[in-house]
Amino acid sequence: MGNPKAFLDIPRQEAGYRPIHERIADFSEVEQTLNSSERKLQASRCMDCGVPFCHWACPLGNRPPEFQDALSHSRWREAYEILIRTNDFPEFTGRVCPALCEKSCVLKLSIDSPVTIRENEAAIIEAAFREGYVVAKKYARNGLKVAVIGSGPAGLATANQLNRLGYEVTVFEKDEYIGGLLRFGIPNFKLHKAIIDRRVKIMESEGICFKVKSNIDLEHLPEGFAAYAICTGTPEARNLEVPGRELRGIHFAMEILAQQNRLLAGQKFGDEEFITAKDKKVLVIGGGDTGSDCIGTVNRQGAVGVCQIEIMPQPPVGYNPLTPWPQWPNVLKTSSSHEEGCIRRWNLATNRFLGTEDGRVCGVEVEEVEWISVSENRKQMSLTGKKEIIEADLVLLAMGFLKPQFPQLPQNVWIVGDAATGPSLVVKCIAAGRKAAKEIDAMLQSNN
Repeated sequence: MGNPKAFLDIPRQEAGYRPIHERIADFSEVEQTLNSSERKLQASRCMDCGVPFCHWACPLGNRPPEFQDALSHSRWREAYEILIRTNDFPEFTGRVCPALCEKSCVLKLSIDSPVTIRENEAAIIEAAFREGYVVAKKYARNGLKVAVIGSGPAGLATANQLNRLGYEVTVFEKDEYIGGLLRFGIPNFKLHKAIIDRRVKIMESEGICFKVKSNIDLEHLPEGFAAYAICTGTPEARNLEVPGRELRGIHFAMEILAQQNRLLAGQKFGDEEFITAKDKKVLVIGGGDTGSDCIGTVNRQGAVGVCQIEIMPQPPVGYNPLTPWPQWPNVLKTSSSHEEGCIRRWNLATNRFLGTEDGRVCGVEVEEVEWISVSENRKQMSLTGKKEIIEADLVLLAMGFLKPQFPQLPQNVWIVGDAATGPSLVVKCIAAGRKAAKEIDAMLQSNN
């Protein structure tokens, strides 16, 4: 720590986003970056705490005080080497992680001004690629083969770690591109897909075999592998079974998000399957990150209006006494997509969808709800009878995903990431992949 008083003299500075009028005209990444001098100053704000809660809070066990110190002294390569000891893909987490580390930063807890750990992480890995620090390596082989099924963050991390341990790894992906959630679930304006391609190219150079359009039957796994890692995520979205659900114009969030990413990759869609918000009133049901991604997408497609509803109450701004640290702070989150244009409403349940004579959705009946405390830690929803109609030509369901159920699998099969836990975070999936790789290695080496 070069300057123990930097946090007093240097305010937190975020890179911020491109201007709204500019960014809603394209799908390029919205987040900007600071120059190297400003980034070093931000890193110098780290106090190298005696008990680094940032390290404790990170599912990967990243070491922010160490890489911040290296960065603040312009030792970019050292910062990169510290970062990749614990994180296979800083270019992903540096863009889309909600930064649990920052929520636990002492400067967050004391003066509500944490170190810009996530942005610093992204700056380090981008500098590493730019300066040529990231190069493919060759690893000695141990003669054993492992199959990884699914190429999302959990699958990529599992494959990456096993490859480094000497296994011949084959990654099977049911879709036409590698990346899973990273590829199809996250809009380009948050994670440009060239970032994924850049990493996959390195992994291929290091010996990992990727097979796309390979839909594996889990009850008939491919032969010839000593172990299997099932990293298929949570493909089934939570549905909303209310009257009118069959109307045209009602879609799961992933339908429009994945299609838009495919369109940007050059794919074409026929009129029947093509989904667009152009000149439509859009209702997004669900108040989480997926709903936010839908808002950013439909605004770029030319929606005339966007409304997002959530059945839960509106969280407080800034601090919530009901979720003190070390709990995840349940506070109001306003994303870049929300800033681009959206009406947000809370405490609304969906009763039914309304349609036109030709079977298209034209509105949604919603009803206000109350949340009544029934015990110290539990609230119960109650309908109030206050109903209204929200006009909508396009409805997107963004209410989360269901934890998958699996058949009985052999002992040499691991279920990894969201497939095992239900929907979580990219950073947790990478951590789960690293953990699974260690367990698979331990099992296979004990058998030899």
